[in-house]
Amino acid sequence: MKVRILGCGTSSGVPRIGNDWGQCDPDNPRNLRSRASIMISLGGYRLIVDTSPDMRLQLLDAGIGEVDGVIWTHEHADHTHGLDDLRQIMHLRGSAVPAYARAHVLDILKWRFTYAFAGNAGYPASVDPIELADHQWIGPIEVSALEMPHGPIKASGLIFSDGAHKIGYATDFSRFTDEMVDFFQGVDLFVIDALRRYPHPTHPHLAMTLEGLAKVGQPRAIITHMDNTMDYDDLAGELPDGVEPGYDGLEVEL
Repeated sequence: MKVRILGCGTSSGVPRIGNDWGQCDPDNPRNLRSRASIMISLGGYRLIVDTSPDMRLQLLDAGIGEVDGVIWTHEHADHTHGLDDLRQIMHLRGSAVPAYARAHVLDILKWRFTYAFAGNAGYPASVDPIELADHQWIGPIEVSALEMPHGPIKASGLIFSDGAHKIGYATDFSRFTDEMVDFFQGVDLFVIDALRRYPHPTHPHLAMTLEGLAKVGQPRAIITHMDNTMDYDDLAGELPDGVEPGYDGLEVEL
């Protein structure tokens, strides 16, 4: 089982519009961050998590055309508004893309992107919506989901398993709850949000994330969903052993 970091940036990416690199060194390509998304692959099956506005370039960079399924963690624009690019994936695979999310997230996306779910003016639907369960098999991958607080809404934390290894994925949460501690206990690799070093109302800051990792057994971890205060080299120099900053295109195989 392999995870690829398609994007590890926050909602505005790095640099922000206006060529705003903040505290990130523009000469380090690992500071160039598109919006947060990952791809899980196993035995030729490819599952992407979230359709960021940068999905087209992310998949071009990965050399990937065909995708077997999509999971949306929640409805925010930086995690969903690349949805229209599923149309080209639908053409390549010859059928609508199975797309999983909680029922309320599907309802919101059906309202925003009606044509993608229902088809329009002779164009077929590009998305086949399926409610995300707490536990299910998506292709050969065992997927478990837990709702996490994300300010006033919820986002789905996820675990992917091939029967021997577990990869945890948690972005967009505002508290590391007791339920999350139980859920993520024992993952082999944890891709986890740490937006910045100081507190944020709807995302974890670095200290919260490191405390959460300690509570779930200190697995190997990759930091994602970082803003332009999180310079790659500076962060790499201060993180504890087993924790590393992510970068677009990073792949880990278990």
